[in-house]
Amino acid sequence: MRKTICGRKVIGVAGFKNAGKTTLVEGLVRALSARGYCVSTVKHAHHSFDIDHEGRDSFRHRKAGAREVAVVARNRWAIIHENPPNEDAPGLEEMLVRMSPCDLVIVEGYKGGPHPKIEVRNLALDHPRLADEEPEIVAIAASGPLKDERLPVFLRDDYEAIADFIVEFMQLGEPKS
Repeated sequence: MRKTICGRKVIGVAGFKNAGKTTLVEGLVRALSARGYCVSTVKHAHHSFDIDHEGRDSFRHRKAGAREVAVVARNRWAIIHENPPNEDAPGLEEMLVRMSPCDLVIVEGYKGGPHPKIEVRNLALDHPRLADEEPEIVAIAASGPLKDERLPVFLRDDYEAIADFIVEFMQLGEPKS
């Protein structure tokens, strides 16, 4: 298990559909950012997505054949990269190299990666338990109490307690800012 990949501290949030992964990531980003940490995220999607829309200039540039389109404004910027049809999606390491320095990257997806992960469980759904199969799972965030687990267990919406765990486990130290 690698806590640092490409010079970045990385922890994942893993689970099955509707387990509450995105809500947990959102809560953790909010909690850790409020403490002064610079947090970035990587979200791996199993489907196609679009961040620009028909009629927008960036959409028109991309549809005309541009491999990359940069959209730049005062508040934010983005680069939209078109993968050729025969090219696989980039791996986690390739994405981490492209990102700006930060205190922590929280990854949603890349379930099979070598980084530590927090398993998210929705107890109302009958999903397999990732912690039983994945050695990179270091804690569990569940929608209700669990008994007899070998790993630390948190309520899924207790963002502050999970953030405390992450700070200690990832050895984040004091925020740099």
